[in-house]
Amino acid sequence: MMFSEKVAIVTGGSSGIGYSTVIEMSSRGAAVIIADVDEENGEAAAKSVKDKGGIALFKYTDVSNATHISEMVEKSLTEFGRLDFAYNNAGIEGQQALLAEQKMTEVQHAFDVMINGVYMSMQAQIPAIMESGGGAIVNASSIWGLNCWPEWSPYMTAKHAVSGMTKAAALEYAAKGVRINAVAPGPILTPLLLRGWKNDPDKASGRVPMKRIGRPEEVANAVCWLCSNESSFITGHVMPIDGGMNAEIG
Repeated sequence: MMFSEKVAIVTGGSSGIGYSTVIEMSSRGAAVIIADVDEENGEAAAKSVKDKGGIALFKYTDVSNATHISEMVEKSLTEFGRLDFAYNNAGIEGQQALLAEQKMTEVQHAFDVMINGVYMSMQAQIPAIMESGGGAIVNASSIWGLNCWPEWSPYMTAKHAVSGMTKAAALEYAAKGVRINAVAPGPILTPLLLRGWKNDPDKASGRVPMKRIGRPEEVANAVCWLCSNESSFITGHVMPIDGGMNAEIG
């Protein structure tokens, strides 16, 4: 299989796009560390993989906590002896409000999870991947990491930061065997989208040129492709997966 004897970490892997990525990576032969704060769903995700004959472990991980991140990567090394891929997917929607009305505690939490969490994860993952002979990292940006939407400034700011740090890190490690890219999903049918659109996904699909919402597995397939040798000459790219939204508004 494509990822036979490879090891991957997926943060935010207990639900939504993260869970779909866990399933897709496992189906391609990878052993997967599921890193999440949702212990119940994380353990269930690992069991789902094992029930299908795959290999997965759950590791409780708050990506805003540097110690948790170090332990997450160490888990991969102690259990499997290597780390080949990482999908830094953990995120939150943040608070919906005008910028001047945002509560800084909420803003800081969004930044801790989606900016610092991705940055610190890469800091821990890159040396481990290099020691394993090279590999790939995919970060979760967003269509709103390439464009903007009012009243969600913490989320927009964080996702723009992810797009920027992805490109910066890609340049730094391009000659060192670590490819680093990001996916930028548009509206995808996940719990996060349903909360953000108040359980009315039709409102979201109306903005998409393809006139439908994406499926989590469509993003997961792109993540797996960016980790695979089929994308071996691609690094520093932020890939929209959005049914044409970026082409229309970008």
